[in-house]
Amino acid sequence: MDSRFDHDRDFHAWTREQARLLREAARQRINAPIDWEHIAEELDGMGDQIRDAIQSHLATVIEHLLKLEHSPDPYPRRKWRASVDKARRHLARKLERHPSLKHWPETVLDDAWQDGRDDALSDDSLSSAPLPGSCPYTLDQIRDDAWWPENRHGHPL
Repeated sequence: MDSRFDHDRDFHAWTREQARLLREAARQRINAPIDWEHIAEELDGMGDQIRDAIQSHLATVIEHLLKLEHSPDPYPRRKWRASVDKARRHLARKLERHPSLKHWPETVLDDAWQDGRDDALSDDSLSSAPLPGSCPYTLDQIRDDAWWPENRHGHPL
């Protein structure tokens, strides 16, 4: 089967194309005992998992940047930095491996912000009062390995 997208170069784009092709084959009534629609749905679901992972990595970065910036607690900072570093690496890898999703972070930033903010608020050292209502970080800052917010309580990052 000829494909415009290479499975190994952009799995997300490949899953979308294969699902479309399966649905097209089903409409052509190819006589085969294949559950075309469910297979296409499963392929779509595989692509959705990649998008969900990107959103999750964004939320993790946001959560721990908020903790680094707003928490008065001086001790778990090293773990928060390590978590941000790891999530940034995973985010970068996902976007490298799935170039068709390069604009996806822009699409889900508001949802990732809500998830990250909610997770940060579950930390005992934070209260909702000092946290902004919308994401204070740009996508460039979220993805920049060298960028860190200043702690509002004078703790080193």
